[in-house]
Amino acid sequence: MVSFMSVTVYSSMVVVFCGVWGFISYSKHMLNSLLSLEFMMLGVFWLLSMQLVLVGSEIYFSLFFLTLAACEGSLGLTMLILVVRSHGNDVFSSFNLLEC
Repeated sequence: MVSFMSVTVYSSMVVVFCGVWGFISYSKHMLNSLLSLEFMMLGVFWLLSMQLVLVGSEIYFSLFFLTLAACEGSLGLTMLILVVRSHGNDVFSSFNLLEC
């Protein structure tokens, strides 16, 4: 019989791999890439919190990780807003790398 903890570990790994797959296959728009990165962070946070529960360690490290993931999300949204204001859209193919 499969235990509850192994099911949560396997499901969080599936979430991470689905985020990686979404990041690789749907990378035409910047917003899709940012959503895939946040989905991966959610899976890693879930895996980290389940492992810390198994070990019986302090949960403060997972809260620190969640804080960093929220800061990463806000920074990504800020970059998205700046790109849309400067280029007009978030399609990666419309960016010119030679432009300052």
